[in-house]
Amino acid sequence: MQAWPDLKISKYELRVQSVEKPIAVAYRAMKGNGSSVLLNWEGLVSEPIGFMSGELAELATIGTDLSKHVPKDGLVLAWWDISRQLHLLSERETLFKSHLGQPLITPSYWKDRVPIIAEYERQFWGDTGSTEEAQKFQQFIDALSSEPTKGAALLRELAGVREAYIVVHPTDLYKVGLLRPDRMEIAFKDFPLTGNVHGLANQVKAWMKEYGYDTYTLQSLSEKVVRAYFLNQSKNGKILLAQLLPLMNSTPIDFEALQLVHKHGGYWVYKIPAAHNPS
Repeated sequence: MQAWPDLKISKYELRVQSVEKPIAVAYRAMKGNGSSVLLNWEGLVSEPIGFMSGELAELATIGTDLSKHVPKDGLVLAWWDISRQLHLLSERETLFKSHLGQPLITPSYWKDRVPIIAEYERQFWGDTGSTEEAQKFQQFIDALSSEPTKGAALLRELAGVREAYIVVHPTDLYKVGLLRPDRMEIAFKDFPLTGNVHGLANQVKAWMKEYGYDTYTLQSLSEKVVRAYFLNQSKNGKILLAQLLPLMNSTPIDFEALQLVHKHGGYWVYKIPAAHNPS
């Protein structure tokens, strides 16, 4: 993060009494007297806990690229945590500026403690946003989980008349699945990387078929592990977010409702077309 010398970055470990080692590591960034931003989250156990994020190096590159190519009066749409990270790294305005905290990702056996965890989150991160911002975020989730053409139109409504872009990542699939389970059925599984690409593809497809899913996308977790997210589009239909990410037998380049302008690592950047004025 040498390109951002004015950032103050702190490291935190998430620990539980029954486990000797930390179960996650968080990096919090602050600029001046501004609010604290979750810069990166590293889960150290197989089950997602707290947050899900991409590679910090990839995110930093996207932030730099946005600062070069998005006008200063442009607007960036992304999941609230990615939005805050990109605003910090690119100094471009994002639709979501607050730590909205959705979804709160916890193991099922922690469900009785969710209210306590949520309160601790509010105390630690501070600003949880206005009612208006929370409502807009729900509309954003609705757009991502809508039929692709309708979803793209909903994004333009959220962006207003400004030049606007949307940044998506495979982790968004899991988050949307938690918040809109009626619109998207999702599962994931981690697979070891052995250097045998065809062997990996066969493993992923075999798991997909065994559990009744019909497509998938991949996220690199490390040099040794890849995570596959599985969708059931034959049951739930195609949604905008799935159209914006590379799935088996489909590519985002084929999608015309939004304009693909950039890709780096797991991050995909689209320009949201201007609204057509009725003649």
